[in-house]
Amino acid sequence: MKVLVINPGSTSTKIAIYEDDEMMFVKSIQHTVEELAPFKHINEQYEFRKNHILQELQQSAIPLNFDAVIARGGLLHPTPSGVYPINEKMKADLWNATMLHVCNLGAQLAWDIASLIPSCRSFIADPEVVDEFDDVARLSGNPLLPRFSIFHALNHKAISRKYAKSIHRNYEDLNLIVAHLGGGISVGAHRKGKVIDVNNALNGEGPISPERAGTLPADQLVELCFSGKYTKEELKKLLNGKGGLIAHLGTGYVPAITQAAEQGDERSILVLDAMIYTVAKEIGAMYVTLLGQVDAILLTGGIAHSEYCMSRLQKRIDYLAPVVLLPGEDEMGSLAFNAIGALKGELMCREYLG
Repeated sequence: MKVLVINPGSTSTKIAIYEDDEMMFVKSIQHTVEELAPFKHINEQYEFRKNHILQELQQSAIPLNFDAVIARGGLLHPTPSGVYPINEKMKADLWNATMLHVCNLGAQLAWDIASLIPSCRSFIADPEVVDEFDDVARLSGNPLLPRFSIFHALNHKAISRKYAKSIHRNYEDLNLIVAHLGGGISVGAHRKGKVIDVNNALNGEGPISPERAGTLPADQLVELCFSGKYTKEELKKLLNGKGGLIAHLGTGYVPAITQAAEQGDERSILVLDAMIYTVAKEIGAMYVTLLGQVDAILLTGGIAHSEYCMSRLQKRIDYLAPVVLLPGEDEMGSLAFNAIGALKGELMCREYLG
């Protein structure tokens, strides 16, 4: 089985080709700030990104003869974990989504490229809106403000299955806490194959992260909203995009910040410690969610490469359960795994109904 994988990111479009479980080609197509500046809405980037993908395949002499094209899922309506054939309802919901992220273009890209190839299928898998919450986790302190499941579902699931396989267990038999540590940070409680609680990693909940503010003091936030100093869009940007490390230090680039901290910069030390502290608190909360019955704590994402950050985080949590470092992310491999499993009939496909 030959599969094309597409993963749109804020400043890149990653593509990879797999033959069964072996990666044959990978490319991260970078998009500069200047290239993206003319696009005022995410949807306006569609043709730009599609043309880049097709040009890259052509320049690399890769023919369009795939069995499936699978893309990173977008911000759909809440949906269970699984593999989803792309349908018209899904495309419409992503095109008209109120929550904007470039990953919303993935399904349309996969559908349109697959349509160029006879008998080629198109999928998404484990989109960011995977919802397996316990009912009790949905309530906040006000019924007007319910909690939503939005997190790095694809990497959470991929890393969990990878870890389970490494210890010759099934993911569905384990209780895990997974912390994805990237530009956004999500910490989830995985109980027997379902993420029963996780912080909203997109819209302002949970730990401080490189780009996102996380949970903020509610009364002070209300005062800020009505101060007249910021527009609605500017305030949202303070939560996601210009929050977290960027707000405190002017950059979210963790390697540079850790270098400054190691050289004794007190502000960098304090802000990094605050981020690590809030991650540890969130892990502690998920430990309680799982009633203390935790087989392992998995630390993944780009920040998991940082010895500085991980050594400090581990000191705060290693008495709870075994801590396992799985740096980076395997989103491309996970997408390919899901597509091939669906093609072979080894994974059940779900129908997206919206």
